[in-house]
Amino acid sequence: MDAHEGGRHLVPASASFLDYVTRTNPELLPFGRSLPAGDLPPTPHGTTIVALTYAGGVLMAGDRRATMGSMIANRHIEKVFPADRYSVLGIAGTAGIAVDIVRLFQVELEHYEKIEGTLLSLEGKANRLAAMIRANLPMALQGLSVVPLFAGVEAGQSRGRLYSYDVTGGRYEELEHHSVGSGAVFARGALKKLWRPEMGEDDAVAVAVEALVDASDDDSATGGPDLVRKLWPVVYVVNDDGARRIGAPALAAVVQAIVDRRTLEGREA
Repeated sequence: MDAHEGGRHLVPASASFLDYVTRTNPELLPFGRSLPAGDLPPTPHGTTIVALTYAGGVLMAGDRRATMGSMIANRHIEKVFPADRYSVLGIAGTAGIAVDIVRLFQVELEHYEKIEGTLLSLEGKANRLAAMIRANLPMALQGLSVVPLFAGVEAGQSRGRLYSYDVTGGRYEELEHHSVGSGAVFARGALKKLWRPEMGEDDAVAVAVEALVDASDDDSATGGPDLVRKLWPVVYVVNDDGARRIGAPALAAVVQAIVDRRTLEGREA
């Protein structure tokens, strides 16, 4: 390695891991590349994510289906991840790039905390994620888009906040609830009817799961709960105690309650 090559790594430490890698090894990033001309081969896509506030925090949930054109590519994919102790991130769009962005974002937040000795503010986290989505715009224009949903609380506070994005990196704070992905319009309609101010955590979990059930009823790319395979949505809650994943037994009970109620009402589950 020549002196100039080695000198790239001798600059003062940056609080942004993304900036550091962009400056030193941009080829390692999952975005910003130009693809060769021609039709893209089918790639797995993640679909519906919902998020909502509740008394004391915020919740995010995603179905488990990934599609590749008209084919189900995966029934077990996870689309909601903890970003750090007090925030979560859901992904819709090109699954491979989206998962790499999640991992990069997790390292970005951990790196900032180690360099600065404190957590980045929730709005600061939302802005860092926006920069990553903006950097993926060249890939999005070639058909490989990623559209996340971000939510969390400030450490020591109890008010949940939600952020949505577009493919250009535009960042928008949402109130009460939001949904992204192919089944978003159906999930959002359910959220409008079911969400209530100041509802508790258990009610929030039930509302999120039912919104995903409604989305799966009308959107073929959204997978509903699978009672045979015991596949439930991925659900995270975030409050003053941090991010926590809701366990399978609790989700199984919520799903069964929805099925029982709709069966009693003579409706499809």
